[in-house]
Amino acid sequence: MATVAGTGLDAAAVEALRAAVRGALLRPGDADYDAARRVWNGMIDRRPALIARCAGAADVIKGVAFAREHGLLVAVRGGGHNVTGNAVCDDGLMLDLSPMKGIRVDPARLTVRAEAGVTWGELDRETQAFGLATTGGQVSTTGIAGLTLGGGIGWLMRKYGLAIDNLLSADVVTADGRLLTASADENPDLFWGIRGGGGNFGVVTSFEYRLHRVGPMITGGMALYPAARAAELLRFFRALTADAPEDLNVVLAFLTAPPAPFVPPELVGTPLVGFALGHLGTPEEGQVAIERIRAFGAPAIDLLGPMPYTALQSMTDGALPFGLRVYLKSSHLTGLDDALIDTVVRQMQAVTSPLSQVVIVPLGGAVARVADDATAFGRRDTPYDIVVFSVWTEPGEDERHMRWGRDFGEAVRPFARGVYVNEMGVEGEERVREAYTPATYQRLAALKRTYDPDNLFRLNQNIAPAG
Repeated sequence: MATVAGTGLDAAAVEALRAAVRGALLRPGDADYDAARRVWNGMIDRRPALIARCAGAADVIKGVAFAREHGLLVAVRGGGHNVTGNAVCDDGLMLDLSPMKGIRVDPARLTVRAEAGVTWGELDRETQAFGLATTGGQVSTTGIAGLTLGGGIGWLMRKYGLAIDNLLSADVVTADGRLLTASADENPDLFWGIRGGGGNFGVVTSFEYRLHRVGPMITGGMALYPAARAAELLRFFRALTADAPEDLNVVLAFLTAPPAPFVPPELVGTPLVGFALGHLGTPEEGQVAIERIRAFGAPAIDLLGPMPYTALQSMTDGALPFGLRVYLKSSHLTGLDDALIDTVVRQMQAVTSPLSQVVIVPLGGAVARVADDATAFGRRDTPYDIVVFSVWTEPGEDERHMRWGRDFGEAVRPFARGVYVNEMGVEGEERVREAYTPATYQRLAALKRTYDPDNLFRLNQNIAPAG
C-alpha cells in the first residue's frame, strides 16, 4: 500500500478525499501549508498530516468521515484565536473553516446568517451597513464560531445578552456525519449544548443570530491613568459598575503604554490602568457616562467621545496581534472586595513583560437575567470576569512569563468561582468542570455520549462522554 510521505496515510484514500472536496487539501510541503497552520498564539507550532480548507458544509462532512474512518485526531479552525491552539493539531486532520465567509443580513427580520469562517470584524462590517449588530467579541479578528460556542462575552452583552443569547439556529455536522439544524424547534437538546458547551458536539458550519439596532455611531473609547492610582481606581470602578445602566459596558485594564500615536512620548513604556468603554444610549446619555468617569480625575490619556461602533469593536486589536506568545489565566470573580483589589495591584506590579495586560470585565444586566439551565453557559450570576494575558516575543523567555501568569492566576483563586470556557488554557477535567454548575456538566456529559460517544471532537475544553 502506497502512503503519503510523512503521514502514513494511504495515498489512494488521500487522493480520493482531495477529489471529493471542493476546497484545497494541503499536505506538508505544499505552498500554502505553513500559512494555513498558523494560529493567533505564536507559541503554537503544530503540523497536521492534512489540512482541509473547507469550502462548505459538504467538505466538512467528508472530512469528518475521513477522520473517523482513519482514526485521525480532528482540529477545527474558525478564526484560530483560541489561546490553546486547539485549531491545529500534530499528525491529524485540520478542518480549516476560514474560507467559509458567507454572510446574509435580513434587515426586515433583524437576523443575520454567517458561515463559520467569518470573523467579528467581517460580520460587523455587513450588519453595520444597516445600523444593526449582535453581541460579538471585543477583538474584531476573533472568529464568530469559537467565541459563540463558548458563550460570547462582548460589548453589547449587558443590554442584549451573550452571543449565545442571540443565537437563533446553527447547522452542525455531528461525529456520525449528519448535518443537523439546531434551534429551539429542531434538535433542541443539541441547541442547548452548543450554547456554552464549546466544540464538543460537532462542527458548526453556520450561525443565525438575532440583530439589534446599534450604531453606526456610539459613545466610547479609553481613559487611562498612571498605575500608581490603581487601587483607588479599582474602588471607583467597583462603585461605577454597581449601579451602571445596561447601556454602559466598561472594562478595567492594566497595561504598559505602547509606542502608539495616541500615547504622549513621555508616557511610552510606563504602567497605566484605566477604562475601555462603550455606551449604547443617546449621545447625551453617553456624555453623562463620560463625565462620571472623568469625575475620578483628568486622565493621562483621554480618548472618550463619539465613535463608530466598528471602531469600538476593533479598539483593542493592536494590543494582541497574531504571532505573539501568549499564556492566559482567567477566573470568574465573586466580587471586587478590598483584599482582591490589593492582590491584583500587587501581582500587576510584578509584571515581567510590557506586552502583558490584565482585564476585569463586569457582567450582569441581560447576561444575569437568563436562567442558568436555559443554556450550557454556567454561572450567570457572576459579577466580574478577570483575564490575565501574559504576552511576550522571545521563545527563550517562556518560563519566566508563564510563571508570572500562573502566579497571578493562583493569587486570585481565593476570590474566584468558576471560569469562562473561552478563556481557559490547557487545563484538566476538573478545571473544565468549574466552568459549569454540576447539573449543567452532567447534562453536557450525557449529551456528549449521544452526539459524540467516541470523543472524536476532543481538541477543545473537553467534556468526556458520560459513562
